[in-house]
Amino acid sequence: MLGVGEKFPDFSVQATVSTDKDLSKAFKEITNQDYKGKWKLYFFWPKDFTALALTELVAFAALEYELSELHARCVGASVESEYAHLAWRQQEPQLKDYAFPLLADTKRELCGELGILNERDGVAERATFIVDPEDIIQCVYVLGLEVPRDAGEVLRVLADLQGAKRP
Repeated sequence: MLGVGEKFPDFSVQATVSTDKDLSKAFKEITNQDYKGKWKLYFFWPKDFTALALTELVAFAALEYELSELHARCVGASVESEYAHLAWRQQEPQLKDYAFPLLADTKRELCGELGILNERDGVAERATFIVDPEDIIQCVYVLGLEVPRDAGEVLRVLADLQGAKRP
């Protein structure tokens, strides 16, 4: 698994960015270059349509204002397809207006490069990466597949890291 001090990998992945019926508006190719020069918070979950993943997505969405105040970009990801993400967002009222892109790492390339692919189950580990503006990983936080993460704690770590990296 990639760790603190290592470069976050380059990627180009299809993402679900809205619930628009026009798929050209619902989907967008997202790359690491889209967030160049910004702090990034990448969080991965094993499967869509699960109560635990929904709880976490909603918790991160509740921090949208705080993340914007920290000039950080939040990106969610799983190995589910962009169509699965879209269906989940369309079905789940709490995700209809979700502010952050949901990456569809269906080829499992990003998860593989990060070292967070759970080979036994073929899903992403419940992992969080905080990445600085130079694309260097400053925090890695990985939990068991059934252990919930604390979005507020992730926000605190991001704020502390930003304070530590200020001149």
